Parts: sequence; C-alpha cells; structure tokens
Amino acid sequence: MKKNIHPDYHKIKVVMTDGTEFETRSTWGKENDILKLDIDPKSHYAWTGGTQKILDKGRVSKYNKKFSNLRSKK
Repeated sequence: MKKNIHPDYHKIKVVMTDGTEFETRSTWGKENDILKLDIDPKSHYAWTGGTQKILDKGRVSKYNKKFSNLRSKK
C-alpha cells in the first residue's frame, strides 16, 4: 500500500441490538471505539418479515398530504 493515502484501519467493538458483541477491523471511529447498532440483521425488517420502524412519523404524514391527490379513487 502507498503510505499516507489510506484511512487508519483499526480494531473496534460492535454491539448488536440484542447485546451480543464482536470485534472487527474498520476505518470507523478510533482504536477500541464501540459501535452500537440500532438495526442489525437480527432485527432488520427485511430479514425478519416484520414491519419497518418509522423513525420520523412526521415525514410520512407530510408525504401523504403532499401526494394525496395521486391516490386512486374507488
């Protein structure tokens, strides 16, 4: 590798949503930082079949209001 052009690659600890932890290497953060996940493969709706967690309900209502005239009339 060329020197002084690559980001620092170091060990970090990742904490999953269920509390399990593992160590990996990353360019994120600093050496020995802890990355706490909000969503991971064990809790992500795409893999669990659940519904999506909506973080900002205001965005949904704003979207529905803006595009309400595009809904099909039955």
